[in-house]
Amino acid sequence: MSGRADEAAALDAASPLRTHRERFVVPEGLVYLDGNSLGPLPRAVPAAMTRLLEDQWGTGLIGSWNASGSHPGWMDLPRRVGDLIAPLIGAGAGEVHVGDSTSVSLFKTMVAALRMRPDRRVLVVEPTTFPTDGYVAAGVARLTGAEVRWCDPSDPLAAVDEDVALLSLTHVDFRTGAMYDLPALTAAAHERGALVQWDLCHSTGAVPVDLTGAEADLAVGCGYKYLNGGPGAPAFTWVRPDLVPDLDQPVPGWMGHARPFALEREHVSRTDVGRLASGTPPVLGLTALEAALGVFADVSPTDLRAASLSLSDLFVRLADERLPPASSGLEVVTPREHSRRGSQVSLRHESAYGIVQALIARGVVGDFRAPDLARFGFAPLFVRHTDVLAAVDHLVAVLENGEHLDPAYEVRNTVT
Repeated sequence: MSGRADEAAALDAASPLRTHRERFVVPEGLVYLDGNSLGPLPRAVPAAMTRLLEDQWGTGLIGSWNASGSHPGWMDLPRRVGDLIAPLIGAGAGEVHVGDSTSVSLFKTMVAALRMRPDRRVLVVEPTTFPTDGYVAAGVARLTGAEVRWCDPSDPLAAVDEDVALLSLTHVDFRTGAMYDLPALTAAAHERGALVQWDLCHSTGAVPVDLTGAEADLAVGCGYKYLNGGPGAPAFTWVRPDLVPDLDQPVPGWMGHARPFALEREHVSRTDVGRLASGTPPVLGLTALEAALGVFADVSPTDLRAASLSLSDLFVRLADERLPPASSGLEVVTPREHSRRGSQVSLRHESAYGIVQALIARGVVGDFRAPDLARFGFAPLFVRHTDVLAAVDHLVAVLENGEHLDPAYEVRNTVT
């Protein structure tokens, strides 16, 4: 085992991201491999929230909506946070709106896409996408009279014809970690006259994305996974700039008005992506996310991806060596090709839930996704190669000792 330990330590020492873990609160002794579900607390967030609560809200009160002194003001938070996310998704300054949940963002952009293609009435969604994407698409279809068409996940383009207004895909599969070729699928759908929307919830902050280079149309993503913005953090929305003038979103609220405090009867939309705004910005959530995004300030997307692949490569190799399917019952379902892998590795096992719970009891945190997958996320800013080695050691012990068969794990937690 010493050889593997030396290898892991050497990989950590050579990583350009080796000091970034210090920017997070990670409990001593915990191996946290669930940053693809909820990122850990960045150390800069508590101080930012204290300033918000004590100085801005506590002392400044309503005046804190406006910029004053060193305080840039709350009104500009959606744009400021969007500009911090923009480099992670290949977008420009002023092109990203932040403030709604992912589900609301999906709803707004799906309806807007149908309105931009009035002669087409079909939304194409792939059936293994995160369920909320399908739920929202079904709701949009009921509201607008459109049709939801489920595609073959292995060939989504086969479902795209002259009736399709929007192809809506998740870039990285939340269950398996499989990743689509975003530029190629976008270009092919455009050849068929359809718009393309990308759900980047399991990409942003771990997998480099270039929406501008791919000439994508619409994208949404959450703030609480790899972006570490905290539970329920606001989501982001990007719209290709040349489409913004035609963006007719279905919830035109006062914050999307060109002159919100003119309090005019008729709605006049803003001319930028801020027209997606509806109600008052969620200041607490935006403030936490703004502070959290500081961890990416000096991070190269190339280094981020290289670290992610190095971590997941090591996990897959160790699983192959120490937990072969014939003896362990485990199967690596995440693609091994780098071009098809996000930043997680999923293992299939009939007792996956028990395995995850037994690992948590040992201080190794992953999560379970029905029906039979144990997921392990490799957020490259704080996960180390030594964490990967420790996780596999514990996984081997769990299976050898039968810890995953504990009857207590027959009753599942509300959140798995």
